Amino acid sequence: MRTLIHLSDLHFGRIDKAIIEPLVDRIMSVGPDLIAVSGDLTQRARRRQFRQARAFLDRLPFPTIVVPGNHDVPLFNLAARYLDPFGGYRRAVDANLEPSHIDEEMAVIGLNSARGLIVGGKGRLNRHQVDRATARLRPLPSSLVKVIVTHHPFDLPAGCDPEHLVGRSDMAMTQLAEVGADLFLAGHLHVSHVGHTAARYRIAGHSALVVQAGTMSTRGRGELNTFNVLHITSSEMTVERYSWEAGSRGFTRSFAETFRHAEEGWTA
Repeated sequence: MRTLIHLSDLHFGRIDKAIIEPLVDRIMSVGPDLIAVSGDLTQRARRRQFRQARAFLDRLPFPTIVVPGNHDVPLFNLAARYLDPFGGYRRAVDANLEPSHIDEEMAVIGLNSARGLIVGGKGRLNRHQVDRATARLRPLPSSLVKVIVTHHPFDLPAGCDPEHLVGRSDMAMTQLAEVGADLFLAGHLHVSHVGHTAARYRIAGHSALVVQAGTMSTRGRGELNTFNVLHITSSEMTVERYSWEAGSRGFTRSFAETFRHAEEGWTA
């Protein structure tokens, strides 16, 4: 079994500093095999915010993969936005915008859905990115759980505007389904969500899980600060949500659901 912590939308620059120590404490108590951070480490891609994000990541003694979010691209520095949109991110966080982690039980592939030339917070994937991801996943044994991490989501909670979906999601999902993608992790919406790809993408014989993480910032949209813990095997996955409780000054488990792998895909 593998234990994966899924964080998103930390937004250093708009994070409540009171939650940082309890968050680190809870992560340490879980002891994950991997931490996946699905973008928006900063509020405005400023150097100080990147330094704060880097200092936070350095406190976590676990393997980590991180992908950028749209807030990790400069908004007001137009020269940087158009000429080197990920320069600050590369220097502070990771020069690799699409990291991966592959071990004996799972393969986790990061895809960068943020764009310097797209305004309004939208994101997209292109065919070259998806081709690279599928080339890495295709030769792996079917016993490995295959995980995709993006900032922009492949599915949405009820009532959410479809404009928030990652661009070219149909193309990407079709290709990733062919190589047996099991799990899609994302952020961006600041709202937690668990669903199935089959509800949106009608691909015969494929039903993966889509798991959305909330935010660690003060920009919550009616939801407490949350993150996810996933316990993963080739036949079963449990998704847990940990939520901030101001009264206890800590993160406690507020949701759990278990899914099993069947012939038609992952089902509750």
